[in-house]
Formats: sequence, structure tokens, C-alpha cells
Amino acid sequence: MTAQSLARRRKQIRDFVLIWTGITVVMGACTFFAIYITYPSASTALGLSPRQSNYALATATPLGAGAAFNATPIPTRQIIAASPTPQPQPTQAQAQAIAQAQPTEAPTEAGPTPTLLPIDDKGFHLAIQVQYSLDMNPDNQDNWMREVKQKLGLDWYKQQVRWEEVQPERDQWNWSVLDLTMPSAAKFGVKTLLSIVTAPEWAREQGVNVEKHGPPASNADYVNFVTELLKRYPGQVHAIEVWNEQNLDREWMSTKGLSAANYVALLRDTYTTIKAIDPGIIVISGALAPTGGWTEPDGRISAIDDFDYLTQMINAGLLNYADCIGAHHNGYNIGPNVPWDSVPNDPTATFRGPFDNPHHSWSLYSTLNTYANKIRLAGGDQKLCVTEFGWASTEDLGGYPEGFEFANDNTLEEQKEWTMEAIQLMEDWDIVWIASLWNLNYGPQAGWATDNDNVPYSIIGKDWKFRPVYDALVAWHQERQQAGQ
Repeated sequence: MTAQSLARRRKQIRDFVLIWTGITVVMGACTFFAIYITYPSASTALGLSPRQSNYALATATPLGAGAAFNATPIPTRQIIAASPTPQPQPTQAQAQAIAQAQPTEAPTEAGPTPTLLPIDDKGFHLAIQVQYSLDMNPDNQDNWMREVKQKLGLDWYKQQVRWEEVQPERDQWNWSVLDLTMPSAAKFGVKTLLSIVTAPEWAREQGVNVEKHGPPASNADYVNFVTELLKRYPGQVHAIEVWNEQNLDREWMSTKGLSAANYVALLRDTYTTIKAIDPGIIVISGALAPTGGWTEPDGRISAIDDFDYLTQMINAGLLNYADCIGAHHNGYNIGPNVPWDSVPNDPTATFRGPFDNPHHSWSLYSTLNTYANKIRLAGGDQKLCVTEFGWASTEDLGGYPEGFEFANDNTLEEQKEWTMEAIQLMEDWDIVWIASLWNLNYGPQAGWATDNDNVPYSIIGKDWKFRPVYDALVAWHQERQQAGQ
């Protein structure tokens, strides 16, 4: 072989080796990439989807001011997962190689399910109204939250926030009560429903009667207050009730009178702001007082029938600005499943209202079902949030507040039976989202004073003897746990 032929032969071999090496590298890279995109990522291997991984980071929200411990607040933020990036598909040969490399047995445990945001958790929930510990002792406040979560087994509690007390002057703030209660609720994993009421004098209309509670002259002042509250306690507020019993002039004293349209304007501005800050929060319209209409001798309307007022709110756009429609019904001396026009006579009753003066306001059944029908007829799909319900009894008190004669007719056993029946009915009717029992602890907080109209509703009786309804609530929770609810 000549030198020229030998050189040509060597060049052919070298070119072949280079080409073969290049093909091998490319095929290896393709195979590696196909296996990489097909095998679970690190987060999936831990049981977390991309949405869940983002969720775990987003819910690690710090507590608001006043917290002295670490706690994981219940999430309220909406988490929006990024759209997955399209991936190239492997060839048939690569797919076969990948299939052979897969484990022969599927994982036996499913990954963790993320906690639903309040706005997405549509199941029935029972809450209870809790008055903060009046001595401002964090340990005692924790004791109340421990009662709610660990003994009664409830995941929600309600607290009233009196704007006039938190912001008595435009540039003066007093967050002490909320700095006590909010961290404690977060510590025990209890969701908070805040009812925000009572404008301070500096925010009221000029010339209005400030001896009665009422709205601000400017909706912006109320909205600014709610904004400051949410900024101070991020991720710890799960539902907000915008005002309370605005169909009564003792709660809505305004130079413009009682006005459903004016209330809906306040609700609209507040709803829009809350959703911009934290769309996971449930916004509840102010619960109406079950009542008939009242006109004073001077011609001033002091109360509007709640059925009429609800219709007026709906006509003013209510259903565009509320996730849940607020309602109240503190039972009188009839049961929760009695329609107002079918009340059987009780000759032993000393309070004769439901028996001798039939009206829908006496009946929990009629109130809640009529509200729900009005919402459906108007094209709404909202459920009710019953932010106060309960039955009063004075059996163990030895006295009663003026105007609460009906509480004398109710035994402690009837308080228990009617409360538990109401809870079951509200869930079975499927028209109630959150129901808040009135109340846990106003009895001991007020020293069981017989002139305090909150005391007969307390489920903690005189001298710290728990009333039968307390034990019934504990049993109800245990039964639901056993049933997996």
C-alpha cells in the first residue's frame, strides 16, 4: 500500500470514529432528557404538586403585631399555579427504554391534600361567639381558644370588632384587644370571623345623633380601617361581616335615615377592597335583625321589616358584593323547626308573642328559609351565614334582663335540644354556610349578672357549671369525628 493510500485509509477511519462518537453522544443526551422529564421531580417525589409546593411557601405567613410565638396561620390567600411548560415527547425506542426503567409497583400513599381556602371550603361550619379575656391575660385568652378548638372541637370563632374602640381618633389606634385574640386563634388553628361595626364619632355625619351607633359620613374611612386591620394581621382573618343589624336605627343612625341602598354602597366599597387585598376572605353582608317595621310618633322610621329590607338590598345590588348573606336569629320560646304561622299553643308560656301575635320574626325556620328563597328568586347562589343564633334560659340564674321574659319559659334542657336541632336543620337544609352560636363565655365574663342580656345565652352556666348544651356540642363533635366529617 502506497503512502498516499495509507493516509487516505487513516482519514476514513478517523472520520468514522468521529461520526460514530457524535451519534452516540446525541442519542445518550436524548435518552437522558426523556428519562428526566418523565421521572417525578423532587417535589412530586415528596407528594407535592407544583401548586402544592407554591402553596406551602405562600402560607408561611408571619403573625401580626403582638405575636410572641411561632404559628402557622390558616391560609386565606389564593394560590395561582403557573401553567405547565409543554415538553417534547420521546421516540418509541426511548419510551420503551423509559418504561423498562419504571418501578414495578405504584406508590401506595397519596400526597397531602392542601388545606382549602375559606372561600373555597363550602361545607357547613359551626362557629361560636367568644368575648375576649377582659383581664388581657394571654394565658386566659389561650384557655378560651383551647375550649373552642380542643374541647368543643370547632374550627371557627366569631369576634365583634368595634371600630370606635380601635380608632377613637383619626390618628389614634388601640390594637390591644386584637393583638391579644388574633395570635391566640392562630396558635390553636381556629379561623376568625370578624364583625366590624360602630363608626367612631370623628367619622360620623355632622349633626347626627351619636348616642346611637351609625355609619361613617364617608365610606372611605370604614374601608381604610378594614385595610389597616388586614395589613396588621395578614393571613389571619378568614371572614368579615360588614356591619350588623343595619335595618335598625340603633345600629344605623344616619341623617339620611335607614337606607338599604346606602348600606349596599358601603358593602360594595368594602368588598372590592377586601378582595383586592386577600381574595380568600369570605365577605358577609351585615346580618339583619328579625323584626317588623316601626315608625316613631315623629314619623321617623326606626326599624324596617327584615324581609322588606333584604329585598331592598337585593334590588340595590347586594348579590354582586357578598360571598355569603348575613342572618340572625336568637330563638324565643319556640323550637327551630316551627313556621311562624303554625306555632302550636303553649298555655304554660308566660311570653305570649309567638302564640298571640303571629309574625315571621319569631321563627328561625321562616326567617332562614325566606331569606334563601329571596336569594334564589333573584338569581343568586349565595348561602346564609347565620352570625348569631341561640336560645336563652334563666333556669340557673335566678333573674332575667328586662325584656327577656321569654328566657324564663326555656329550660336548660330545651336550650340544649333546640340548639342541637337548629344545627342539624341548618346543615340538612343546605342553605347555611357558617352558623355562629351565641355565645360561649359572656356568663362568666359578666359574673352571671341577671341584668346582662348576653348572659342567658351563655353555654357556661352559673358558677362555672357547664350547661347541658355544652356537653351536647362536645358529643356532636365526637360523633362527626367518628363519621369522618
